[in-house]
Amino acid sequence: MIKEFSIGNRKIGDDYPVFIIGEIGICHNGDIEIAKKLIKIIADSGANCAKFQMRDLNILYNDSINKNNYKENLSTQYTIDLLKKFELTKEEMYECFDLCKELKIIPLCTPWDVNSLNILEEYGMEAYKISSADFTNHELLYRVIQTGKPLICSTGMSYQNEIIKSIELLDKYNASYSLLHCNSTYPPHMRDLNLNYINKLKSLGDCVVGYSGHERGIHIPIVAVALGAKIIEKHITLDKTMEGNDHKISLLPDEFKKMVDQIKETEMALGIDNDRIPSQGELMNRINLAKSLIINCNLDKDDIIIEEMIKVKSPGRGLQPIYKDKLIGRLAKRNFKKGDYFFPEDIDLNQIDKSRNYSFKRKWGIPVRYHDFKTLLSKSNPDFLEFHLSYKDMEIDHNKFFDVSYNLDFTVHSPDTFSGDHLLNLASTDDKYRERSINELQKVIYLTRELKQYFIKSVEPLIIVSVGGFSDDRFFTYNEKQEAYKLVADSLSKLDKKGIKIIPQTLPPFPWYFGGQLYCNLFVHPEDTAQFCKTYRYNICLDVSHSKLASNYYKIDFGEFVKKTAPYSVHSHLVDAKGLDSEGLQIDEGEINFNDLSKQLDVLSPYASFIPEIWMGHENEGHKQWVALERLEKYKF
Repeated sequence: MIKEFSIGNRKIGDDYPVFIIGEIGICHNGDIEIAKKLIKIIADSGANCAKFQMRDLNILYNDSINKNNYKENLSTQYTIDLLKKFELTKEEMYECFDLCKELKIIPLCTPWDVNSLNILEEYGMEAYKISSADFTNHELLYRVIQTGKPLICSTGMSYQNEIIKSIELLDKYNASYSLLHCNSTYPPHMRDLNLNYINKLKSLGDCVVGYSGHERGIHIPIVAVALGAKIIEKHITLDKTMEGNDHKISLLPDEFKKMVDQIKETEMALGIDNDRIPSQGELMNRINLAKSLIINCNLDKDDIIIEEMIKVKSPGRGLQPIYKDKLIGRLAKRNFKKGDYFFPEDIDLNQIDKSRNYSFKRKWGIPVRYHDFKTLLSKSNPDFLEFHLSYKDMEIDHNKFFDVSYNLDFTVHSPDTFSGDHLLNLASTDDKYRERSINELQKVIYLTRELKQYFIKSVEPLIIVSVGGFSDDRFFTYNEKQEAYKLVADSLSKLDKKGIKIIPQTLPPFPWYFGGQLYCNLFVHPEDTAQFCKTYRYNICLDVSHSKLASNYYKIDFGEFVKKTAPYSVHSHLVDAKGLDSEGLQIDEGEINFNDLSKQLDVLSPYASFIPEIWMGHENEGHKQWVALERLEKYKF
């Protein structure tokens, strides 16, 4: 059976995002302007499709009812009265379908009769929705199957044996179809929804399944998604008090948008069924909260590690306690001092120290801290050191770490967080908060000027800054972003920048702070990043890991992202990335093509310096960054 299908360019199936349909039906009440407003709302919400219904009442109902035979029950007469009042003309329907395409969503329509089907075929409809009322109408179902278009079939009001018979018809003619679980009551009681039937439908049809809901609220479609629904259909209206039963069970625009957002969040939360791998945020918290194996004495290389030497202590920077048995009885691969961490490399026989002198076409450096820069510098030949400062580094006497001057340049990476959980935010709309961020960054500038005395080749050291512009629960609107960029420019203008150069770094859409995620709005998209640089005459640090994540989120080719931003880059952080939030990965262990990137940077920013910024790369005497440099060297950066 067909486990996936396409409507136009949109694939629908288990391996693709949920297909969300905004059911307009007759909630336009016969007014094309209302219909157009609803289409625009559906498009703006992030849904995929706007659906209508088309009927030929003269064919659909028998003659006696069409002549207003008052012997018919009240509900039937009420329904016909509404349908006659609220029809759109064929031309108006076509106009609505055209608007859907213009707004990049898919128009869909339910034909309630063969005449309506012919009109929709004349337009060129790409797929059809079969209503619950017609799922057992095999004459119409067969005619729709014959179009060869994909079918989305609601199963409300049907007995299981009837559903099976309709599935048999669909399968007999090799139709491309999906089945929607549905309760055709307006609204149904919660006890009647029986959402677990979604899985039963999947087994009956062996096809894509979904849910069409008429209940009030947005929580049930979200539960349906968690149960495996890959299509969601919900009614939408401008006003629940308008004439017609459908309005009462429809969602208002803000409710519909909230449903779409929560469906997408639910999809993200569901993830994929594979091996358990800690997220980047968990790995950060693992360092802060977990425990490591450390050595409680000095030990020379090639001496035997015995159990009494090994202690379990926090934080979790080193080898996890579960691997203690693998250390016992092993020869030490390096010299240890009391309190040193054991690392994964200590139990991996294939891991060797790759530190050596490297050769690159451009200036390159290594990330360091005060306490380890001498050790790391002794292992290789960088052109400069990049000091990654913590807020604690701002509080200590840095001079005690320097006893000579170095024939090198240096850069500084400003802390993102300062004491009291203050996250640097030069775009804050809270004047007091923004003022503190400006003051904290000014202190970083003062410190950088003081460090210049120890680096002979330093002329105008770079300070790499994450400027802020984050939010807790959503991305900024376009106008909010523009105002935030203005605040950043204003904040930077208040700094005494003499003798240094501030460069904002490109950022990921979902940055990790304090072991959790926020929404980042600035220096994420290539267009507005380039516009800021052009407008305010700033250069940037191109963090390729962050920018790859942004490219993935915005579905922008990474080469295009680099093309738009690299001309403004004077410095790069080279590191791999994957998906939407896995940053800091080792070179060649993510999704970036470093061969292509090297060629692009040669043309677009040939004089930009770089460091390898592998997550935790400085640990174990820089083991991971030596691996990174060896891999980058072959790409001729």
